[in-house]
Amino acid sequence: MAAVNTEDNIYCEAELQGVPPADDHDDRQLPCQEGNVQGQEDEFLGPHPDYDEEEEERKYYRRKRLGVVKNVVGASCGGMIIYSVYMGLLQMQLILHYDETYREVKYGSLGLEDIDSKMLMGINVTPIVGLLYTPVLIRFLGTKWMMFLASGIYALFVSTNYWERYYTLVPSAVAIGVAIVPLWASLGNYITRMAQQYYEYVNYKEEHVQEQKKVPKGAFHRYIIIFQSVFYICFHLSFVFAEFPMVLFLNSFLSNYNHTLFNVKLCGADGKGVIEGFNKTVLHHLPRSMLLIEVESVLMGAAFIAMIVFLALCGAAYRPTEEIDLRSIGWGNIFQLPFKHLRDYRLRLLCPFFIYSGFEVLFAIKGLVLSYGVCAAGLENLWLLVMVYGLSSSACSALSLALLLQRLPRQALLLGGAAVHLVLLVVLMCWSSTPRKPEQLPQLLVLVALWGLGTALNKTSLSTLLGMLYEDKERLDFVYTIYHWWQAIAIFIVYLWSSLPMRAKLAILLVTLLVAGFCYWQMERRLAKKIRFRLPRIPRPRHKVKGYRYLEEENSDECESDKSDVEDEDEEGGQSEEERVQLDSNSQDSDSSGSERGGARGRRRRRRDDTAYEQAGHREAYDPAM
Repeated sequence: MAAVNTEDNIYCEAELQGVPPADDHDDRQLPCQEGNVQGQEDEFLGPHPDYDEEEEERKYYRRKRLGVVKNVVGASCGGMIIYSVYMGLLQMQLILHYDETYREVKYGSLGLEDIDSKMLMGINVTPIVGLLYTPVLIRFLGTKWMMFLASGIYALFVSTNYWERYYTLVPSAVAIGVAIVPLWASLGNYITRMAQQYYEYVNYKEEHVQEQKKVPKGAFHRYIIIFQSVFYICFHLSFVFAEFPMVLFLNSFLSNYNHTLFNVKLCGADGKGVIEGFNKTVLHHLPRSMLLIEVESVLMGAAFIAMIVFLALCGAAYRPTEEIDLRSIGWGNIFQLPFKHLRDYRLRLLCPFFIYSGFEVLFAIKGLVLSYGVCAAGLENLWLLVMVYGLSSSACSALSLALLLQRLPRQALLLGGAAVHLVLLVVLMCWSSTPRKPEQLPQLLVLVALWGLGTALNKTSLSTLLGMLYEDKERLDFVYTIYHWWQAIAIFIVYLWSSLPMRAKLAILLVTLLVAGFCYWQMERRLAKKIRFRLPRIPRPRHKVKGYRYLEEENSDECESDKSDVEDEDEEGGQSEEERVQLDSNSQDSDSSGSERGGARGRRRRRRDDTAYEQAGHREAYDPAM
């Protein structure tokens, strides 16, 4: 052995010195060459000497966190742009079509007033059936593509205004009514899902994240609060940008308040309808058609930008396997899911607040801004009132960040917003603005700003509360579907009560608010007493997909008798298996019986592991080696 090593060393030294080895060493060239090749291969394929696995992992999750922030900002800006375009165009369209001179000169006997009433009916009535088709659309399209499709429908509504006819405006308005509930359900679920993902990417070193276990209770709350606040800060700015067509284009064509309010006798709480006696002509001269086309083209471009934002900036909310899980549980189960979610008393007791949330937004525009503000200050100040409302709502949405303080209970902001609206409703029932009195504009602006404060606390707190209550569920599409469906019902009721006296409207709002506050207090009281609730659970997929998340022990839809039956079957199955193993062991020798018992135990263990893995699979953990 020593001789062989000596000869190898002699050969290697001769090769390094450039001297050919002797003939008797020719047969020993292969070992040295193989050693050199192996060393070069290890050096090429092995890890880089400067590679830091922990640092690369940290950079990877930092990129993931930045991607989540990009998704939240993209969804918020996309929703803000599309609603700015929609509300700005709808406001401009309704003002122009209201003017008798514009209708007669531009369209003659076309009947724009009737078309507008049918269009508003399509927007307000169609969402009533949203609870029936929204789960199906989300199942078929997924969260991101539902947002993109809905933004495309809003862009379609803008495009139909190039050719204003019954067969263009009314179908596009109905399409918008169809898209309202799915869009908002997808947006609410998307923002909450991003908060869950951000927590995973921040705490990727935690054991429960790496081992795909359930996160501690309240772990997502911080990020849900932040992301929902960011979304509503951006979205409420849509009221501001929606007034740009009014300020930059339409305001120069509007008549003075002395003309538009000449026949108005009563305003505010003393009035009836929106503005009784409002003049039928509000334009002192008509805008050119080419100017209208230019304005509509700018709005169309903004709608396309919103579509691109949803498409390019918003990443997928779920992995492809998770979307397949949702599609594989059957159309019937998907259709029933919103109704099954209503078994939870928490969601049922929040329904009055959902209804009030729909009431108060439309009342802010049709009641407070128009019946109180425009009736006193004129149509030329409409943009200022709406802008102040939007700015107040956007700025005050940041107040929900106060929930990050551990000493502030979550009830504080929602009930605080309700208290602000309660005081304002009492004030509005006792006070009415005076027609043709622009001097009251400062008081009206204060009232509008305070109403915006209540709106911000209401919207942000409700969305945050739903995310916190159902933090252990990764699909909140159906929870937010119920929320926005009740809002759609409330919007339809507001559409029906347009001709009621203002005090009747205020009384309905007041009663709804009191009922909502009482039901919410009851919900928090039950939770404080730790009364059990039926946690909604999505059924298991029909195929074997690893990565499904809902644990078997969380099946709140399963009654106690079903659980006891399953346990009895397991015990009987275990006893029969043991008896069979014992009988087999008596008929065979000790070695074979031992191996069979081990095989039976192994099979049972594998079956239990497979079942647990399929039913309780959690999030895929990142593997740096992949």
